[in-house]
Amino acid sequence: MDWLVCCHIGSLSSIYAILKICVHTYVHAYQHMCIVKHFSCDNTAEMGDGYSIFIELSDDDPFFDKKKRLLSDRGFGVKEIVCIKSSLGPDSLSATLNQLLQIARIIRLDEVELYFGQADGEEFYSSRNEMEALNLILSLIKTSFSSQVHMQMRALQDLRNAILNRIHALGAKDKVESKMDINYKCDKEKRLVQWAENNGGKTRLQIAYIEGAGRGAIAMEDLEVGDIALEIPASIIISEDLVHKTDMYQILAKIDGMSSETMSLLWSMKEKYNCNSQFKIYFDTLPENFNTGLSFGVEAIMALDGTLLFEEIMQAKEHLHLRYDELFPALSNEHPDIFPPELYTWEQFLWACELWYSNSMKILFADGKLRTCLIPVGGFLNHSLHPHIVHYGKVDSATNSLKFPLSRPCTVGEQCCLSYGNFSGSHLITFYGFLPQGDNPYDVIPLDFDVDQVDSIEDCPLYNWSSHMVRGTWLSNNQNIFYYGLPLPLLDYLRRARSPMPFSKSSIQSDLEVDKEVLEDLQSTFNDLMENLGDTDLVDRENASWDVKLALEFKEMQRRIVSSILTSCSTGVKMVEYELSKCKPG
Repeated sequence: MDWLVCCHIGSLSSIYAILKICVHTYVHAYQHMCIVKHFSCDNTAEMGDGYSIFIELSDDDPFFDKKKRLLSDRGFGVKEIVCIKSSLGPDSLSATLNQLLQIARIIRLDEVELYFGQADGEEFYSSRNEMEALNLILSLIKTSFSSQVHMQMRALQDLRNAILNRIHALGAKDKVESKMDINYKCDKEKRLVQWAENNGGKTRLQIAYIEGAGRGAIAMEDLEVGDIALEIPASIIISEDLVHKTDMYQILAKIDGMSSETMSLLWSMKEKYNCNSQFKIYFDTLPENFNTGLSFGVEAIMALDGTLLFEEIMQAKEHLHLRYDELFPALSNEHPDIFPPELYTWEQFLWACELWYSNSMKILFADGKLRTCLIPVGGFLNHSLHPHIVHYGKVDSATNSLKFPLSRPCTVGEQCCLSYGNFSGSHLITFYGFLPQGDNPYDVIPLDFDVDQVDSIEDCPLYNWSSHMVRGTWLSNNQNIFYYGLPLPLLDYLRRARSPMPFSKSSIQSDLEVDKEVLEDLQSTFNDLMENLGDTDLVDRENASWDVKLALEFKEMQRRIVSSILTSCSTGVKMVEYELSKCKPG
């Protein structure tokens, strides 16, 4: 009986609940960060006065065991003390930075980087991870300055400068050019910025219309790492607290399962038309249509046939319809003065859903409460795979304002972007209405396996995963035999499912035969998927609507991923067959 009964494209079990609006946030971006402790190095006689950085992998990290193993493989523990000499020469400076980076990279790995990052044997995982690691170390150094004596300050400054140089180099490599449309005046947006500044806001950004991206924020001056690009006072942040001051709150609070996010959504549907609203200037800047995947028409949805995005959008639309039907017309019938039926139509409800899905952020306020919010002016910051702003989800208690600090430099005239999160293209289309420029490392295809439980390798947690996925194999630097540009956890899982014998990654005939069968099975699976994706060239793109064009763009991206996997499998089979031809019989 064949070991692999069925390998098919997995279905994403996303929760499309208004109760838990999908928002971009980095409130807990340093949840698993390191701690700095200041004390003399143990070997003070040889090293002289110095200080130590205590860097620790949090026990709460969801991938603690895997990261612990990676740290161990590189000679580190989950708790490390890195000693810094009071004077650093070029060699010791480089060695110290590299030691800190090795640890910080592993600590800052996310799930996708951890899953795909084991095949190359390289310490560099991704631009995102590198920027996160460098900024983590930079934050530790920043907190160290206040407690160091003058001689130690020099060593810290040298280390800080070395990190900034690396951040600059990485930022220059990942810089994306943007072109402004000077014909778009952005008058409403300028009034909003002025209103925010009149209420205590500060900005070093200009709102402009950017070709291919819509409205965005452009740096008005050169901005460095740590500079605050935008600061919004908490007093003009739109949150659930505003609902509590209205008549609708007492009604909504009595409904079972009613969340604060849903209350805020329903509040915004009415507030949009309130001429006396404190936030009228903000609502005036919002578009009539958000053009997310939730607004896809029938033709666009049908163009997605054969993709996971088809199911994702259909499920999301169904959920929203069900939620709307639970609330209306009942609320309008019972309280027509508070929920006027003309303001609470399905179309208005969908508009509000798209507003909160695409523009809201999770913000941690000074009172310790996490709220889903709309941020005037902040909503103009676009998403990028190489963002300038990453950590922005916490109100500064000293100023009672939300600050957007830079993690990498942004030059004058450059679009200043933030990260909405590590999202796939399908997620970004569904809830934001766009595909990002460049190769998105989070464009993964999940796989489901109908196979008996494969024994895990207890002493190798790196390869023990409960779910598996693939992505474009061009993102891998290792296309050699036994790797093929494919993720090692997937290959290891399939090899163990095929044969219980340890796999040695050597030109042993039995290992080669296992790999040949694994690659051929993957080929068969993805050949079927490629057929299901169909041919996008049959559609008249020139006259297609915005949603059909976006659907076709996504489908082409999916075809490119599948094509790369098929090519890698085909090339891999040829490599294996060549090695098999050199094996002696018996």
